Amino acid sequence: MKYSLITEAYEKIESTTKRLEITDYLVELFKNTQKEIVDKVVYLTQGKLYPDFVGIELGIAERLAIKALSKASGKKEDEINQVFKKTGDLGLTAEEILKKKLQLTLFKEPLTVELVYDTFDKIAHATGPGSIELKIRLLCSLLNDATPKEAKYIIRMSIGKLRLGVADMTILDALAIAYCGSKEAREDLERAYNLSSDLGHVAKVVALEGLEGLKKFKISLGRPIRPMLAERLSSPQEILEKMNGKCAVEFKYDGLRIQAHVSKEKVFLFSRRLENITSQFPDVCEYLKEAVKAKEAIVEGECVGIEPNTGEMLPFQMISQRRGRKYEIKKMAEEIPVVVFLFDLLYSDGEDLTLKPYLERRKKLEEIIVKTEHVGIAEQLIVDNVNKLEEFFETAVSSGCEGLLAKSISNESVYQAGARGWLWIKYKRSYKSEVADTFDLVIVGAFYGKGKRAGSYGALLMATYNPKDDVFETICKLGSGFTDEDLANLPEIMKEYVIPHKHGRVNSIMEPDVWFVPSIVLEVAADEITLSPLHTCARGIIKKESGLALRFPRFTGNWRKDKGPEDATTSNEVVEMYKKQLKKIA
Repeated sequence: MKYSLITEAYEKIESTTKRLEITDYLVELFKNTQKEIVDKVVYLTQGKLYPDFVGIELGIAERLAIKALSKASGKKEDEINQVFKKTGDLGLTAEEILKKKLQLTLFKEPLTVELVYDTFDKIAHATGPGSIELKIRLLCSLLNDATPKEAKYIIRMSIGKLRLGVADMTILDALAIAYCGSKEAREDLERAYNLSSDLGHVAKVVALEGLEGLKKFKISLGRPIRPMLAERLSSPQEILEKMNGKCAVEFKYDGLRIQAHVSKEKVFLFSRRLENITSQFPDVCEYLKEAVKAKEAIVEGECVGIEPNTGEMLPFQMISQRRGRKYEIKKMAEEIPVVVFLFDLLYSDGEDLTLKPYLERRKKLEEIIVKTEHVGIAEQLIVDNVNKLEEFFETAVSSGCEGLLAKSISNESVYQAGARGWLWIKYKRSYKSEVADTFDLVIVGAFYGKGKRAGSYGALLMATYNPKDDVFETICKLGSGFTDEDLANLPEIMKEYVIPHKHGRVNSIMEPDVWFVPSIVLEVAADEITLSPLHTCARGIIKKESGLALRFPRFTGNWRKDKGPEDATTSNEVVEMYKKQLKKIA
């Protein structure tokens, strides 16, 4: 398959401002793809070679990509850097540089998807002495045969900045239409994806085997299950109302959420974002081997840092120091020891428990866990009145926790893999504030600064996520709370996400000076949620022709690097918080 077919689709996706057109272009691409390689096309469209849990990255820094581009074009690196400063996008730089290149050969072999993928794979696996030179040589070989348009995406892919902003759910929609005839098959595709976290694998199975192949998907150790997420509310009354008067509440620990796949021979640890973090926590692997009685199990829990002298729980910032480390892992494990508090069981000895009610999963978890010094089970209480819930909340907070996680105990309380819903509700300390709530919002645009902020951005256009429509809906202009250093660095931080028009997954009435691919999440505080004709968050739900907006929003200083754009505060959550405000006023 010619690689140009992919780049043509990418060009169309980049140029559109309509989400449905993105799906249409993907459908067209998949229909033109040989079924045997559709997994490769999906991975490349995601900007990766394998699912995240495999943990294989290309490892090409911008300076190495510039060296390869220099060799392929015959241009000096200084000249390339000058163009790069103007474009702010190394992909566009490659396109511009190669347009000027004199074609000294009469014939160039057209690039194929297979060749591009396999070459990237060789780059990713190049290690040891001479690996840097090999990576440059391999990338240069692709650029030598690439058209300027192809070079743009080859370079972007190589440095991990494809910038398409295509969501996994959009790809699932396109696969359902391309191989099953309509979006009605999306549910089966999504279930397979939720159990495997491997979009490429799902694509290949549905392409070759259809719906029957999807229905054969089963949980397997080493492939993470996409995590279930919670909504949030601000009071015990609201929580009990949502839970029909009775629910389970668990301590919400201030730690690192992990999904552990445990057998006697091997343990895999995955983060909330499905990254394989096994090598960073060898101590946790040993603790779980000792604590889990089942031959095979998949458990979820919070990994919490402990003060070695007092045994007190440490805040998340401490255990986060152990993330991403390649060196001094043993030393850090000694300096920041951990305890794992398990809260769910998804699989045990061949049995898929994700479709079982919560209390059944909890009971089974208690049966297969031997509590040790380093492994416990989350504190839990069944409550049916406000006083009990509030009392348990205060106990959790005084123990060093963030708050509580309320869980439905109905027969429908399954584990909603990959979804956010009202079966789980967060109740945290920060949500008790009478003045302000915090929101995790996505940067989708920016307004140029004036006066002291001239030369930088004066404000950012922020958005919530609407998972139902797979779009980002604006909720405020954010200009407060930034340090002078933040403001000075914003253009540099955001330059790789700049696009010439509104992204197809952004729903906005406002027109900022600069548009971005939705990528970066910030924590924002605010005094109040108000109705606004200018913003699109939950537009038309509370009042016709009005959305919801934040009054006096301010940046808390917290860059939510642990969250992707689809993990942001949802528009539905904002609706619930707004309704809570109305009740207080009444």
